[in-house]
Amino acid sequence: MTTTTTDAAVAPPQKRPAEGFWATYGRWWVNAPGSALYLIVVFALAMTSIGVLTSFFSAGVGLLVLVIGLPLVVLTLLIARVFGVVDRFLLRLTGLPQIAEPEWNRDAPDVDGFWMTLTRPIRNGHYWSYLVHGMIVNPIIATISFALTVTWLSVGLGGLTYWFWGIFLPRGDVGRWGQYVADFMPWLFDGWSWWAVEVVLHLLAGIVLTFTLPWVVGGLARMHHAIAQGMLGRWPSDDLAAEVRAEAAARGAAVQAEDAALRRLERDIHDGPQQRLVRLQMDLAALQRRAEAGDTDAAAELAREAQLHAKAALDEMRALSSGVAPPLLQDRGLGAALNALGAATALPVTLDVDPAVDGVSPEIARTVYFVVAELLTNAVKHSGASEVTVRAAIRPATPQTQAMLDVWVVDNGHGGAHMSPGHGLEGLRDRVAGLRGILRVESPYGGPTTIGAHVPLPAPGAADAGTGVR
Repeated sequence: MTTTTTDAAVAPPQKRPAEGFWATYGRWWVNAPGSALYLIVVFALAMTSIGVLTSFFSAGVGLLVLVIGLPLVVLTLLIARVFGVVDRFLLRLTGLPQIAEPEWNRDAPDVDGFWMTLTRPIRNGHYWSYLVHGMIVNPIIATISFALTVTWLSVGLGGLTYWFWGIFLPRGDVGRWGQYVADFMPWLFDGWSWWAVEVVLHLLAGIVLTFTLPWVVGGLARMHHAIAQGMLGRWPSDDLAAEVRAEAAARGAAVQAEDAALRRLERDIHDGPQQRLVRLQMDLAALQRRAEAGDTDAAAELAREAQLHAKAALDEMRALSSGVAPPLLQDRGLGAALNALGAATALPVTLDVDPAVDGVSPEIARTVYFVVAELLTNAVKHSGASEVTVRAAIRPATPQTQAMLDVWVVDNGHGGAHMSPGHGLEGLRDRVAGLRGILRVESPYGGPTTIGAHVPLPAPGAADAGTGVR
């Protein structure tokens, strides 16, 4: 067995150097084409949504006195959701951050039934927010942004190219507005022809509007994005609803894994120590009869057999108790327990263990130890591997994710491992799910097999979630 340690030090974040004006302006130009395309397309989407949603919603409200009115209102809310999802998808053209998906089902896991399912959109505020956005808010802001975008694009690009296409415009004396400008400002355009005045003024307007185009379309796109973030995005209450459902799922998985572990422990005790204790009882009864009959040699032989059976039963009980909560895990932590587990495995085991894993909570340590022990046993019995690698490390928290305990067990066997109901990997997945974690299995035929358990760690000072398997 080879053991190495890994430092969990994280390099401090580097401060991003300040960008100059032209670098920032260039980034605005990079997103300008996508923003302009979004502002044009979303106008068509908004005009379509206001027509469809207004018609369906008005019909549904008008028919509420009849049975058909309620399904029509629900259908309107579902259509509003489709329009909102399309708007969020189109916002990707702008290069702005993606808007998170809301929590569409806030009901408890056990809430079911026809009417509860039918009225679920009505009881969810996101659907109404999408309806207001698609029927009122988005048409208004899309019309304003469309008008400004078209103005900036047409005047900017048209002004820059007026020198070419302007000569093809039919005009009489009234159409020569450049002459009126030259006559009105002789101090500026003295001696200029009316055509030169028009070309210069168009060119100046085109330069100004083209130069400001990325700021205008970028600002309008940001306005749409901010409104969509508030009305079509995820709310703080969504995280609470998702947390409740995840907690319920984790508790269910923990209970299921605990029940399977208890049944397995009962079966192991019945097949192992219990049978040896029954044999021990029979040997002691025979020993008593031999002793009463005065057959000391036979009594001594039975005593020796009884001692061996008692020792074997004790060893099996210790092995079973070690699988539940080994003393080394409680006394010296997860790292030492994994090292001892690798040393006791029949295959060569290479361990790469981060010393920081000793700081995880007891319930996480017990579950991870049990998972690794089961995976090593499976590798010995079923994989045909010649070596196994176990890696355990703490993944630091980021502003978007919490800290994680990552454990990988990799063997070079023939592969083909997969999860199936009632089998070992399914039970391990339930155990990990009881801690809000996930178990990933990658085992192509021909190997190698890589199984990773990823368990979230509570923030320092956070209350214990209480979902660990005990």
